Amino acid sequence: MNRENPVRDGEELIGMPVRDEQDVFAMRKLGRDVAEAVGLDPQDQIRMATALSEIGREVLGARAETFATFLLGQDAAGQDSLVVRIGLPEQAALQTADGVTLAGRLVDAIHLDPARGTIGMLKRLPPGRPKPSAKEIRAKLAGLTPTTVLDELRQQNRELAATLEEVIQLNAELQETNQGVLALYNQLSEELEETNRGVVALYAELDEKSAQLREASAAKDRFWATVSHELRTPLNSIIGLVRLLVGPGGEPLADEQIHQIQLIGSSAETLLNLVSELLDMAKAQAGRLDPQPSQVDLVALAERLRMALHPTGGTRVRLTTRIAPEAREMVVDETMLTRVLRNLLSNALKFTEEGEVALDVGFDAATHEVVLLVTDTGIGVPEEHQERVFEEFYQVPGPIQVRTRGTGLGLPYARRLVEAMGGTLRLSSGTGEGTTVTVRLPSRDDAVPSVGRVLVADDDAEFRATVRRMLSGVAAHVDEAADGLVALETMAANPPDLALVDLLMPRLDGAALLQRMAQDERLRRIPVVMVTAAGSHQYPQEASAVVPKQGLRRDSLLAALRSALEQADTR
Repeated sequence: MNRENPVRDGEELIGMPVRDEQDVFAMRKLGRDVAEAVGLDPQDQIRMATALSEIGREVLGARAETFATFLLGQDAAGQDSLVVRIGLPEQAALQTADGVTLAGRLVDAIHLDPARGTIGMLKRLPPGRPKPSAKEIRAKLAGLTPTTVLDELRQQNRELAATLEEVIQLNAELQETNQGVLALYNQLSEELEETNRGVVALYAELDEKSAQLREASAAKDRFWATVSHELRTPLNSIIGLVRLLVGPGGEPLADEQIHQIQLIGSSAETLLNLVSELLDMAKAQAGRLDPQPSQVDLVALAERLRMALHPTGGTRVRLTTRIAPEAREMVVDETMLTRVLRNLLSNALKFTEEGEVALDVGFDAATHEVVLLVTDTGIGVPEEHQERVFEEFYQVPGPIQVRTRGTGLGLPYARRLVEAMGGTLRLSSGTGEGTTVTVRLPSRDDAVPSVGRVLVADDDAEFRATVRRMLSGVAAHVDEAADGLVALETMAANPPDLALVDLLMPRLDGAALLQRMAQDERLRRIPVVMVTAAGSHQYPQEASAVVPKQGLRRDSLLAALRSALEQADTR
């Protein structure tokens, strides 16, 4: 019931006393007649009459007489309305009465006014119609003949019968609608079942294709490994023989002979390097490239590369190196880093006819990473080819390929090695604007957390391998699990110091895994870093930290690990 009074007075139309049950019937009849006179539709006429009947019975139930007044007024918004005011007996508590509650559902507004001792009801007139004249309504109501209780009961019965007929008709329409919905449901169920059969067949075909791809990949790796092994011995023999022929103690040779033999040796060394790169690529794809970090003097390493590679650039190209003081040393696999920089610098010198090739090394304190920039003033790489140059054996078509022929393995090989060391490699370039390759490698210092055993639970094997590389130098042991059930078994056998859990996994997802861990006394104390898809904002509250799966960087992963470990220490 409204606390503020929405019922406004207006011009009085008619009134009548209510002393007994017969007057309640008369008031009901009068309410319906007034509602018809002011322009309410038949349904609203019945609603107003029923509301008056309920209020009348509640007032008479309080053993009191009252007076009902019908007015043509307006609501609080100024819309024309039929208003009925009924006097309330003293000490009558009708605010929570059942009749008042029912009446409130039948009219647009109802309000008890203790100050005036009345209860007011309001029914809005249909909008868009001309406002009726109060004088004409009073004249029309004055000509109505009185009605008896029996007549009013007959009228109520007719109204009830009409309502029942409408209900029966609605039930028939509803039954017909239900039949149509059921038929549509059956049709959709059949279509869905057919679609499911197609999806199952597609999954079976995809599984078969995946198995074929795995077999082809395994065959390719075996081929690379076999070819690499078989080619190393004869190539090393050729290189050794060349050194014997042109070295001291050999038979004197003419200059042209020496030149030809040196070409043979150079070709053999190039082929041996290519074989080594192919073997390393196979190892990287199998996740078997394990970095062996050690303390590396970057100044000395850069100088060795400059001295070894500078002659290949010719006299028109300068090769410079600049090492920031804070990045003079780092802990990294020296062999891998040397191969990465040699590939990048060789590429830059190969595609730069004149100008400068520079190696700049700095330290990013915000992410605790060593940043290596290899820039050149060469011919550049068109934008549409900048991602494809990281595909194995891909060569940019056109003048670039004509000027300098390569194997198409340099950049893919360098990126594989960088990722194996837990870093990232990015290329930016433009046609005729040179190229910049940015390598970011993690720096092991006091800011990097240290943890004994980490469990990575994710159904994506490639993502698990990526996380394993990012945890290089951070975790002493990394266990892997392809789903939640395997993760539980692994944790039960060797409880980790921290778990990295994917939210969506087969058999047992991340949320269910956390619930199972909470039920185990040993496992509930393990801090958990939850991995979520991009744009996902819902994750279990039991997780100590959350990281996005897409575009995961080592600095954000380590920040999540630090947060989870700190929370575990404060428990």
